[in-house]
Amino acid sequence: MRVLVVQNFDSEGLGQIGAALVEAGADIDLRRPYRGETLPQDGDAHDAMVVLGGAQNALDDEICPYFPGLLDLTRDFADKDRAVLGICLGSQLVARAFGGENRIGGASEFGWHEVSLTPAAKTDPVLAALPENFPIFEWHDDTFVLPEDAVRLAGNAVAENQAFRIGRAVYGFQFHFEADRPMVRDWSRTFAPLIAERHPDWSDRLDDEMARNGPDADAAGLAIARAWVATI
Repeated sequence: MRVLVVQNFDSEGLGQIGAALVEAGADIDLRRPYRGETLPQDGDAHDAMVVLGGAQNALDDEICPYFPGLLDLTRDFADKDRAVLGICLGSQLVARAFGGENRIGGASEFGWHEVSLTPAAKTDPVLAALPENFPIFEWHDDTFVLPEDAVRLAGNAVAENQAFRIGRAVYGFQFHFEADRPMVRDWSRTFAPLIAERHPDWSDRLDDEMARNGPDADAAGLAIARAWVATI
């Protein structure tokens, strides 16, 4: 199993998705196009693709001129019935690739927040085993309107579209289910000045919030990661 991983920003790693891919014996092909690394022209050499998050918005073609090519690549994977996973910015790009409307700003969440599954999620191969409500880590300002053929799988009061599926195995997750407690702590150190500008009490709240939400969020995130890998 060979999996293309598109990283869009420094320190945006695979987290629990990486753990699930290692368990499955996957060969990970990491590309960082924001650093000038090239993307494949098509999905022929890979069995699946993961598109990670980033500080950009999904319409930032001027800053990220590789975005249009990434959208084409996403559609090519889908046309070949190969699994695709988009997280945060990645989910917004997947939505854009299939005709969804990106909405920049107005949907800010940071920290652990609860999401709720839709009735459609009860029969979804990736989410069916999850509890109806669970905490998960969020870090975003933007949202999107679902593509016409998408199945809505999860939402909350801030972002109606927290998870969706297109076809058999193209998934978008607005929330960071890959971000377990070690990753959140690392982000809290790495991006401390940025976080402090908008959430000045975060460093004081982190340990308590991690203790309260971390175990359930980590369990949900790893379950999602393993179930998505199984779709490959």
